[in-house]
Amino acid sequence: MGKPMRLMTLILPLFFLMGCTVKGEEVDPMLHSLSEDRAYYTEPYRPQFHFSTPTGNLADPNGLVYYEGEYHLFHQKNGTWAHAISSDLLHWNHMPIALEHDELGQALSGSVVVDHEDSSGLFKGKAGLVAIYTNTEGGEAQSIAYSQDHGRTWERYNGNPVIENPGIKDFRDPKVFWHKETSQWVMVVSTDKSVTFYQSENLIDWTYASRFGDGEGSHVAVWECPDLFRLPVDGDSENEKWVLHVSVGDNEETNGSTAQYFIGEFDGTTFTNDHDPEEVLLTDFGQDFYAAQTFSNTEDNQIIWLGWMANWRYPYQSPTDPWMGAMSIPRELSLVTNQQGQIRLTQQPIRWLDELSAKQEQIEPFYVNEETALPLQVSGTTYRYEATVTWDELTEFGLRLRHGDGIESLVGIDAAYNKIFLDRTNAGLETIIDRNGEQFSFGRRYETDYKASRRQVKLTALVDESSIELFINDGEIVFTSLIYTDPTNDGIEWYADGGSIHVSESTFTYFHNVWRQPPEEGTFERLVTNVDQARLKVGEQLSLFAAHKPDFEDASAETLTWKSTNSSIVNIINETNEGVVIKALTEGVTEIVVTNDSQELEKTIRLYISK
Repeated sequence: MGKPMRLMTLILPLFFLMGCTVKGEEVDPMLHSLSEDRAYYTEPYRPQFHFSTPTGNLADPNGLVYYEGEYHLFHQKNGTWAHAISSDLLHWNHMPIALEHDELGQALSGSVVVDHEDSSGLFKGKAGLVAIYTNTEGGEAQSIAYSQDHGRTWERYNGNPVIENPGIKDFRDPKVFWHKETSQWVMVVSTDKSVTFYQSENLIDWTYASRFGDGEGSHVAVWECPDLFRLPVDGDSENEKWVLHVSVGDNEETNGSTAQYFIGEFDGTTFTNDHDPEEVLLTDFGQDFYAAQTFSNTEDNQIIWLGWMANWRYPYQSPTDPWMGAMSIPRELSLVTNQQGQIRLTQQPIRWLDELSAKQEQIEPFYVNEETALPLQVSGTTYRYEATVTWDELTEFGLRLRHGDGIESLVGIDAAYNKIFLDRTNAGLETIIDRNGEQFSFGRRYETDYKASRRQVKLTALVDESSIELFINDGEIVFTSLIYTDPTNDGIEWYADGGSIHVSESTFTYFHNVWRQPPEEGTFERLVTNVDQARLKVGEQLSLFAAHKPDFEDASAETLTWKSTNSSIVNIINETNEGVVIKALTEGVTEIVVTNDSQELEKTIRLYISK
């Protein structure tokens, strides 16, 4: 039996509309005022602290830029540039579409730069924003648009496209940045299974520079959404390397899309890979991190990116409505020398994610052995959990996330085979209809190498309503995975096989949502149930569960009342502290209503009964 855990609770102050600080600076609270509508952004699976679009499709992040106190996030939405603005990368204001279709077709992915010195001549000597994107009419080509009002409105350049299609099918997703050593703009653009570099002095007239990719890295599918940025190695500003990142499209070898990066040198014209050409460095070992882009013009030259949490095997097939797609948490990037002396890219959630903390539980160290699993005395669906695990000899250990009603996502280490894994096999959604209309095995295990002889690992899990982001050893290894599980599955449980583990530095942080005003302390905003509707045959039984939101408020003293609106169709045959069991008696349509009268909360479950 595991040692009982003691919790120390820290209640963290709300900051939303009272002003807040980001990186020590006060920001404008009205830039991201929160909705007073308790139902806003509460649909099943709706992310609570990740960015998602209100309605419709979300795809590649585009034009990420920081300018005069505002972060701009553009993203693909059916060949247009949707737009949102934030002061902290967490709370977002949705803006009108920035780039619609025009006579040159769609506005596909691209980037935005700050033209500080008006090199383009578009801003009458002042600074402004220039978007570089791919148009589609007559073949993919590169065009520009510009904004003189901090990104609120955009005007297309009259001379578009600025780079004509060179006679190839795949010529898209330009990323542009200023190369200070050669005093010029550089563009890296996808060209099938390679990238091509162009140079310009004014963002309008471009010259071919070089190409990279032939015989380098993975070529299982087209390269897309390239990015190129510079990072110090181990924080040493005297030793910097360039990172070239590309996403790799849908293919059979990786069961969908993936992403890879190269580390090397760039002189303004040519990128040189430091590694063997055949070596493949994967960005993320999960299934759902694509088209990542860095923010340009960030303060202190911080390199921060985010990616589209989806996969090109099932880009718009998720069981969500009225939206499709979300972004990863913004991540800070570093280059770190690992234990093998290899330089690798690391990713960690932005440090000021702590600003979302509602309540924090610090758990005293404990042991887990193979005799029994050990559930934590905390639970939730939107949180961060951090822990350091050590062991001597064992076969496997892991953590069951979003655990309940026989459902769970597993993260852990398979010591027998020296693997670390994230397993969504039993996370709730076994198959999904992919973009080709075929059944795709959504419930899978994802893994990569991790030597059990290290005998220690630090885990950081970010869990939202429909995603898990797992950061191993401060981002040395990252898994990003979508999950679709019942909203009442909120348990967390450790297990160990073939030995025991010691868990220390264990902290559970509840997060506020980023879309709605928080309820008053001691009150709840809504009830959620394991299903919103169900279809049963006469004679079948079904267990129903309910939970209070937000998770960080104590609901142990709350009382729920369950009622069938037509007990001749569906009857409640058993009631427990966790929920009720119902039985279908005859054909018809009816509802089960669960209420908390003291909190004036109600949730309805619609039931369809057939023979």
